[in-house]
Amino acid sequence: MGLAQQEQAAPFAVGLDVNMAFLAAGRLTLPLSGLLHELNPAFDPKLPGSWLVDLSGVETNPLLPSPFTADGSRPTGPAWYSTAKVAYATELGARPQPLEGRLRHEHGPYLDPWHKRLRAAYVETMAALGVPLTLADRDPVAFLDAMAAIKSTGDPAELAVLTAIKQTAKGAIGKMRERPRGHGYKPGERWPALERPTWDPLMRALVIDTATVNLHRKLRKMAADTGLHAFAVLSDCAVFASPGPSALDILALPDGTLTTSLRLGVSPGLVKFEGSRPMAEVVELLADRANPARHIKTGGHVSADE
Repeated sequence: MGLAQQEQAAPFAVGLDVNMAFLAAGRLTLPLSGLLHELNPAFDPKLPGSWLVDLSGVETNPLLPSPFTADGSRPTGPAWYSTAKVAYATELGARPQPLEGRLRHEHGPYLDPWHKRLRAAYVETMAALGVPLTLADRDPVAFLDAMAAIKSTGDPAELAVLTAIKQTAKGAIGKMRERPRGHGYKPGERWPALERPTWDPLMRALVIDTATVNLHRKLRKMAADTGLHAFAVLSDCAVFASPGPSALDILALPDGTLTTSLRLGVSPGLVKFEGSRPMAEVVELLADRANPARHIKTGGHVSADE
């Protein structure tokens, strides 16, 4: 997205990253049966599936990327969307009329045990590394300092556990649509991942789309609460023009409290400081057609949570 004149005049760009975004999105109704192809189905937000529907008429904030396309542009006609995306369209006031559906009529909270165990492990490990669950609410500055110091002062064994937890949360979702690997694969052949009962691209799409919708909903509320719009978004990271280099520079409200639209905290689904860069560098990135959200960390690294 381009920068408004007021944004270009800001001295800094600050990025916020959603903690364990895929894990936070994992508590939803997921398919437990094979799909059925249906024509002109009535949309049911409780039914996991893919829907061929035209969402080009859905009104979204033009200062935010559209949640319905990969590049953030407005849809131009019918396309296939997961239940999570179509349900969000209804939340925004649309009355979708699907042309087709590939639907799963048996469903349940498939990932609930996975979510509960990984969340508990993540929260406990972060506490062992000096970032307890309630720290951000009690002392936001102390929370930001503790998060910044984790890699340099944290116990190596606990850091290794933290990495394993993050990779499990991210990798489990990726495995649901594992593609062919190796040079010996020939197009048209089946590959080993297809034989796993957990290989399910729809399940992966539902989790990822739920994370996308969750972030977009928070960005809408952020704009309403603070007047700030994210000018760059990538996966679970959003970047804002800021008067200073700290997360608190964009989260603070006029009365001195912090907005809860993007709430600081260690719990999955809350946000942490991802990084900041001078706005002049961000303008150069945009001129090169690079996404600042990918490079907001010092040195241009991409978040391990992405």
